[in-house]
Amino acid sequence: MRERKKELVGRVVSDRMEKTVVVAVQSLRRHRLYQRTMRRTKQFMAHDEPNECKIGDLVRIQESTPISRHKHWRVMQVLERAAERGRAVALPSAAVPADVPSLAEIAAADVPEEVITAHSGAAPDETGPTPQEEQRP
Repeated sequence: MRERKKELVGRVVSDRMEKTVVVAVQSLRRHRLYQRTMRRTKQFMAHDEPNECKIGDLVRIQESTPISRHKHWRVMQVLERAAERGRAVALPSAAVPADVPSLAEIAAADVPEEVITAHSGAAPDETGPTPQEEQRP
């Protein structure tokens, strides 16, 4: 009778190596003393022959004979691509009210210079002592 190989599902956290990916598998365990549920994460190095997995992909890995010193798993299937999971969504178009003037109308308007300097935050021509000078004895 042949032994069934283990299969795990996890996210790819690194794809920097050639034909190798690092897959993080999360599991829930109960603490023996406190009976609290803990989330455990374990990382496995898996062989990716076509070199198609990218960071963020959800993959299924299967136990295999040792491929190298640290690799004992193979990528069997890519369940979800990271790019497909984070698809771009079309933005809604904003309607501009009719009473708002256009930029050309604003530029053509005749506005006195005193109003522009008063609203622009520019300092008046008269300069007084600075706060540092006021504090000096």
